[in-house]
Amino acid sequence: MSEQSAPEVIEESHTDSSQVMIEAAHLSKFYGPFTATRDVNFTITRGEVVAFLGPNGAGKSTTMKLLTGYLAPSEGSAWIAGYNMSTHRIRGSEQLGYLPETGPLYPDMTPNSLLRFFAGARGMSRQQTEERIEVVVDLCDLSSVFHKAIGKLSKGFRQRVGMAQALLHDPDVLIMDEPTAGLDPNQIQEVRNTMQRLGQDNTILLSTHIMQEVEAMANRVIMINEGRLVYDGSVDEIAEDGEPLDAAFRRLTTGKADG
Repeated sequence: MSEQSAPEVIEESHTDSSQVMIEAAHLSKFYGPFTATRDVNFTITRGEVVAFLGPNGAGKSTTMKLLTGYLAPSEGSAWIAGYNMSTHRIRGSEQLGYLPETGPLYPDMTPNSLLRFFAGARGMSRQQTEERIEVVVDLCDLSSVFHKAIGKLSKGFRQRVGMAQALLHDPDVLIMDEPTAGLDPNQIQEVRNTMQRLGQDNTILLSTHIMQEVEAMANRVIMINEGRLVYDGSVDEIAEDGEPLDAAFRRLTTGKADG
């Protein structure tokens, strides 16, 4: 009788709801005496589009890297679609599309060759590759530059190529770090349109400094300052007495109200 291998044991998130797609559970990251994040807690459920805000150096990118498994937490845990990203990162990554602030693009490749490269790296079948490339090229409006070297594309098109590779395997969860940084107003509008289409079917955590992006795309705000969570609630509730969103941002991150 041949010996059978034991089935893989999948550690379950401590939250009960199967609708929780992103969870930060007491996440902390220390670099010696420096604290990048401390005891960050939140959950994001299926279908939410959440803006992740904070000043430069507040810990946003670090938190996103912890959530995606790119960094290991000093304390706490990160969960994607019920998978602990410290112990089951591959399984969690199958449910995740990640667009870092500086995406993994190769300038000598074309969008066509890049997407096929990532499809192969993810073990996608030929049929699945063809079907998904057709979908993401249409969604991200890349047909006009599909066979052009990425290094010759505008930053707006490069951002869309990055989004296409993040979406290629049809993930349920998207984590995007400053997807509109450095773009002109026309490019921002193009990326915004893409994000609005994505928000109809995906759970999205979106880091941005642009308040208009928050109001246009998100239904919830999570704000971090000096590595700690300072706000988690709806876009409508963050402002007090009708104050603008940028004034609410300053109040929550500096302790000073405008006026």
